[in-house]
Amino acid sequence: MESQVRGGTRWKRFAVVMVPSVAAAACVGVGLAQGALAASFSVSGQSFKVSAEHLHGDGFAQYGGIDTGYTTTDGDKKTVHPVAISSFDKASITKMCQSVATDIPLIGKTAYLRLDAGPSKDRQVEATNLYIDVAQLDADAEFRNIDIGVALQDKTRGPAVKDKQSTMPGGFSQQAETADLYGVKQTAWATTAGTFKLSGLSMKLGFDKNLECY
Repeated sequence: MESQVRGGTRWKRFAVVMVPSVAAAACVGVGLAQGALAASFSVSGQSFKVSAEHLHGDGFAQYGGIDTGYTTTDGDKKTVHPVAISSFDKASITKMCQSVATDIPLIGKTAYLRLDAGPSKDRQVEATNLYIDVAQLDADAEFRNIDIGVALQDKTRGPAVKDKQSTMPGGFSQQAETADLYGVKQTAWATTAGTFKLSGLSMKLGFDKNLECY
């Protein structure tokens, strides 16, 4: 595959194209362990699930990175998570769901927290300067004017690289004028946005496993 592809490009399994980025994330982890990189905040010891019917993003960039956080078994211990950072200048999301599962040893049950928003195209979730630190992603994806294999410091699309992420010379990234993801199912460690508008927000909490997004 050429490093630059013009026009529309579509993949059934979007996560497949991130293999080079995850490899780059391993290099970032070495730098982090040596104190060469700084993390902007520590993530919790729990990842969370996100699903969406459709995500449209303008100004897309993606690259490897590392999130540091605590473990659920020992809150004083730190661990690292390799992630693929998907970033957008602007994004609109239809039928977004976010869920997190929490084990409660005292009662021997798992509690589920679920948030739903953006119920229709007329009432979407809207975000600016959006970053999603993804551990796993499945979707149908379509990009316009995509560049694959861009050196991270030379990317021209998407918001600025976060200070907790790699600024290593020659770091792998990819970018596109627009990105459309359909049938999104992903596991993430963190989401950051300049603004985040949740139209039609609904929250549910309970012990029913069906509260999970997928």
